[in-house]
Amino acid sequence: MLDLKLLQKNLDQVAKALSARNSNINLNEFIELDEKRKTLLKEVELLKAERNQISSEVAKLKKSGQETIEQMAGSPWNDRNDLAPRLKKPGQDASELMEKSIKLGERIKELDQETEAVKQNLNNFLLNIPNIPDASVPFGKSEEDNPELHKFGTIKNFDFTPKEHWELGQNLNGLDFDLAGKLTGSRFTVYKGWAARLERALVNFFLDVQTTEHGYLEVIPPFMVNRKTMTGTGQLPKFEEDLFKLENWDYFLIPTAEVPLTNMFADDFIEENKLPMGVTAATPCFRSEAGSYGKDTKGLIRQHQFTKVEMVRFAHPDDSFNQLEKMREHAETLLQRLELPYRVITLCTGDMGFSSAKTYDLEVWLPGQNKYREISSCSNCTDFQARRANIKFKPNGGKAEYVHTLNGSGLAVGRTLVAVLENGQQKDGSIKLPKALVPYMGGLEHITA
Repeated sequence: MLDLKLLQKNLDQVAKALSARNSNINLNEFIELDEKRKTLLKEVELLKAERNQISSEVAKLKKSGQETIEQMAGSPWNDRNDLAPRLKKPGQDASELMEKSIKLGERIKELDQETEAVKQNLNNFLLNIPNIPDASVPFGKSEEDNPELHKFGTIKNFDFTPKEHWELGQNLNGLDFDLAGKLTGSRFTVYKGWAARLERALVNFFLDVQTTEHGYLEVIPPFMVNRKTMTGTGQLPKFEEDLFKLENWDYFLIPTAEVPLTNMFADDFIEENKLPMGVTAATPCFRSEAGSYGKDTKGLIRQHQFTKVEMVRFAHPDDSFNQLEKMREHAETLLQRLELPYRVITLCTGDMGFSSAKTYDLEVWLPGQNKYREISSCSNCTDFQARRANIKFKPNGGKAEYVHTLNGSGLAVGRTLVAVLENGQQKDGSIKLPKALVPYMGGLEHITA
């Protein structure tokens, strides 16, 4: 969520940034809501001031009446029958003022309720505005404008026509798409034998590197979360159609471990000396893939359920972009150890994710498809998610500030398995495994039928 003050003071800057992101958000709605909020608050303040003035006048009248009683009681002609009528003078009657005060209170209550409704509408509007791109993000309209940062590895020249992973997996009796279709439906897969073990090997390899070398704390979070948690990282309210929701429960299956990991510190503080902090988790991820009809219908590239090892970092605002470079390097290390050719691209303004201020995509080479495909996305969300989830840090002796949150795939397991199969395929249909995975596969170096 963007800072309300940013929109109020720099609306033109925000409008320009949103235009660069191809956002169709109408900021006129924000102007109308904010002006209405200000008008209501001003009216309430005036009415409260008037009510306070009336209260002061009523108090004076009561005090004046009490002084009159005391004065009369001390006079030599203090006949009680004579005293009462003399206290009913118009100047000492507060009933009209008190009645006016009651009506003012009722009106103030109505305006308070109206103000809260406007504030809620304003908050909902802010929840649908994407993050502002960092100044270092290249301008562009679509993925075609994403510049390449660098490449790693040499693309292998095969002396045969390389097959796609889904054909290799089926020929080697490891991937069963028909059985998954019977059990559930399309975009699901049953892993068998070596394929199930290879998925598990990749998860263990990724977690071992991230925890023992890169300093991440391993976590096993819930695989379903509530609406507030989904809102904290930006999946809700804008992208509800992309999620799987439980019937009769306001719970959602996680689309990525970024959601529970980031929200571990929602409505909480992190001590400054603990920053930067990294957490990681291997979880199943569930996505409806809304809008992807007809895309990647075969194989593991675009599934409703897949496994991913996620990296999340919490950083000081002055250090977050340095942490983004480190996170990208952490993801690259895994691809390098697996001997997989890849490239890194910087997403342009028109191709960035909703919560991101800057994103690097790592794309692995798939010879069966003869192109690079995304296998990791590393993003700095600055204070956008922290503001939504209320995650702050306490500087030593200073005022609490919002942390910066970062997330990245380290890595998408199914897509890594795809890359291992396609890049390691041999002419006889077998698969040569990367050396880094051999210990995790019990010494197995080749997958054969």
